Amino acid sequence: MHLFLAPECAPFAIAAMILIGLTAIEILSMLVGFSLSEMIGKPHFDGHDGVVAGLLSWINLGGVPLLILIMLLLGIFAITGFAVQTVADLVWTPLPAIVAVLPAAVLTVPLVRGSTRTIARLIPRDETYVVDAGDFVGLTAKITIGPLDQGLPGRVSVKDVYGNWHQLRASAAKGEGPLGVGTKVLLVDRKADIFIAVPAPSDLIGSDAQSPTEQHQ
Repeated sequence: MHLFLAPECAPFAIAAMILIGLTAIEILSMLVGFSLSEMIGKPHFDGHDGVVAGLLSWINLGGVPLLILIMLLLGIFAITGFAVQTVADLVWTPLPAIVAVLPAAVLTVPLVRGSTRTIARLIPRDETYVVDAGDFVGLTAKITIGPLDQGLPGRVSVKDVYGNWHQLRASAAKGEGPLGVGTKVLLVDRKADIFIAVPAPSDLIGSDAQSPTEQHQ
């Protein structure tokens, strides 16, 4: 604890506090029906935009959302920084902050790259990277955060025609609802990034994530 409050560890303590703040914001945003990480999206680098862009592109090889990348950078930088200072303190004395930042940053880059590649295999893909958002209209989905009504949107889980799962913001259609968590729904329309849902007809409940064309084959 004394290292956390020490001036020599100020950069790492600040990174840890920012990470805690972002985590709290993300949790609160999900509770009200949207995700800050999805709103920010994934970083794109068109062409060669310099060393920084190239480095960010390299460590983001797995294609994680930008917020996740930022949180990984902050968390790993804080952990490696405190580790460097702990070892230095055991050997002799903590390093000056500006000196400790250098090895912490060098260790952070490859660790973040490895982490993004692992996390990219685990997180759901965002709807804008495989299919057009409009292609979800007409598919059946399952409510995962709800209930759905005409107020704050909830979330539904839907599988696209390529077999990829997506978490979409959704509200119940006018006159419908509330539709509880676990209810199978049909996505009938879209307003901006919010999908409009109605209870799924019984003949569609057994064919989740199929397109209307596939459902009639």
